[in-house]
Amino acid sequence: MDLNDPELEFSDLVYAYQSWVIAVINDEKLNSKEKLLTEEISDDALNAMRFLPGEVTSAIETSLARVYEVDSDELSAILFQEE
Repeated sequence: MDLNDPELEFSDLVYAYQSWVIAVINDEKLNSKEKLLTEEISDDALNAMRFLPGEVTSAIETSLARVYEVDSDELSAILFQEE
């Protein structure tokens, strides 16, 4: 994602963050054989988080946790693992 792109919209930031959350859920919780998380998805999400309000990222996480039936605290732990 090019943050200097004048065509970049708020919805692009939301999509980047949402894609990351879905990829993490897929890879960590759904036992999917096909891994979705890539370095590009992670980088785009980190860039998006710089510009998205906490309320928006929280709403995305909460909504996707419900959709995929993942405990929201557990999702938070796998999204933001301490290294």
